[in-house]
Amino acid sequence: MRILSGMRTTQRLHIGNYFGALVNWVKLQESNQCYFGAMNWHALTDHFKEPELFYTFTREIISDWLAYGIKPEKSVIFVQSKIPELLELNMLFQMITPLGWLDRVTTWKDSIEEMKQKDAHNVGRYTYPVLQTADIAIFKGEGVPVGQDQVPHLEFSRELVRRFNFIYKTKLKEPKPLLTETPAITGLDGRKMSKSYDNFIPLIAEPEEIKALTKKMVTDPKRVRRNDPGNPDVCPVFKLHKLFTQDAERAQIDSDCRSAAIGCGDCKLKLAGNISSFMAEPLEKKRKYLNKPSELDEIIEHGCTKARAEAKKTMDEVRDTLKWQGRV
Repeated sequence: MRILSGMRTTQRLHIGNYFGALVNWVKLQESNQCYFGAMNWHALTDHFKEPELFYTFTREIISDWLAYGIKPEKSVIFVQSKIPELLELNMLFQMITPLGWLDRVTTWKDSIEEMKQKDAHNVGRYTYPVLQTADIAIFKGEGVPVGQDQVPHLEFSRELVRRFNFIYKTKLKEPKPLLTETPAITGLDGRKMSKSYDNFIPLIAEPEEIKALTKKMVTDPKRVRRNDPGNPDVCPVFKLHKLFTQDAERAQIDSDCRSAAIGCGDCKLKLAGNISSFMAEPLEKKRKYLNKPSELDEIIEHGCTKARAEAKKTMDEVRDTLKWQGRV
């Protein structure tokens, strides 16, 4: 199956990106034809005042993918802005997209006030789902790994591709959702870990940074004093222990917290050490890529060349079907 997925280049990746997407990408590439994109045009929809983001995090994110096991010999790694054919297909899709479809997109409706406050209440953000559809269709993506909450977004893409095929008799693929478990990873403040909340732990970081960040984490709100027994069931720190701490150690931490044999500070230090151990090998791999920029450039250029060749092929077919190739 040909699979398309990507990540916006608005910030460093965080551990939620790993458990929510990247770990699944690594598995999918073993038996599928995968296209993974650093989506820097999408990043501009609400970060257009920070054009440096167009470039700043692209290499950072791709080096993270490589460090955690995305293999350029198995997957096509590309940068969205390096595929200009995407803009042509996006324009064609916009011409046939009913406004009512976009008005009903939940991520638009539910965040209008927030977008107004960020000065991101713009056409690019409104038509985000159309460009997202072009991302998938340009590579003839058949499967898109998504969580259950993202299924309506993919249904929009299916409907739009179906409408395009009906009107113009093209043969673009209607993408299907590949449902994946996307656990809600708790952030430093107890809310869901998110770039927009700035409450995240980076996917790759030095041990000292991890230690400093975990120190900021909120804990059981009812545990006020060191001698108060805690409740791991409601503690954001313990939720991360479930991801990074081995069973025996985690069971001991659970018991010690409930009996007040361990304080929150020590509990956070144990978590920081376990997260750093988890990141140790990827951290070394990322250093290698960033210390050899020409090698990283070559991987990105190779992936973009392969991706653009596929995009050109799709657009040649679309133009030919629409009968306007080579005409003025």
